[in-house]
Amino acid sequence: MKKHPSAGPPAKLIVVGGLPGVGKSSIARELARENDAVYLRIDSIEQALRDSAALIQPMDDAGYRVAYALVEDNLALGLTVVADCVNPISITREAWRDVAGRAGVRILDIEVRCSDMVEHRRRVETRVVDVPGLIAPAWEEVAAREYDPWDRDHFEVDTAKETSEQIVRSIRKMLNA
Repeated sequence: MKKHPSAGPPAKLIVVGGLPGVGKSSIARELARENDAVYLRIDSIEQALRDSAALIQPMDDAGYRVAYALVEDNLALGLTVVADCVNPISITREAWRDVAGRAGVRILDIEVRCSDMVEHRRRVETRVVDVPGLIAPAWEEVAAREYDPWDRDHFEVDTAKETSEQIVRSIRKMLNA
């Protein structure tokens, strides 16, 4: 595994995925802060692409492709990266693993869920968007979104059962083990 230039812990890729409104960005930001890691958010990348007006076709996987390249560049520098994304289908999950494999680093896949549907809906309908220009999806779009079940080992957390702080503490213990 690659070492950070300051000879700190080995670099790693931490991918935090889950449907919009489950609390993944709060968890991903804190993990990035605690690990002195690069934080990359698909929402920010995709909104920047929209704002550039360079896209004349649907977004499809453009934001993810940009993120994969940026993550690989930062891992090559020996930096840990936290990727904040929905990561909804098997192909995106496999692509993250490919990036980690090419960089020779450990990957930690984290799926953030909110098992309380009423609470999840409330969060989606009341959340404040912090990416300028981003239009958050409505509850109906979130509920209907394509989201494949995970078919590989990953760390699953439930924000309906634990606070973000408790979840980050659990992840920290896993990373230090």
